[in-house]
Amino acid sequence: MAVVKVIEILAESENGWEDAAKNAIMEASKTVECINQINIENLKAVVKDNKIIKYRINAKVSFVVND
Repeated sequence: MAVVKVIEILAESENGWEDAAKNAIMEASKTVECINQINIENLKAVVKDNKIIKYRINAKVSFVVND
């Protein structure tokens, strides 16, 4: 039986929420192996002068823990 661990990541991008999700995985993969899922829970945006300047996500990243 595999053991799966979940960590919470806050990530942002200037290009969109999908890019923020890619950034979350890229950063997590620097220290975590065997990532198999991302669950995006919250989408937020920073607005300045009536334009979105940053897209932010709150994501849970799942990965298999090695024996």
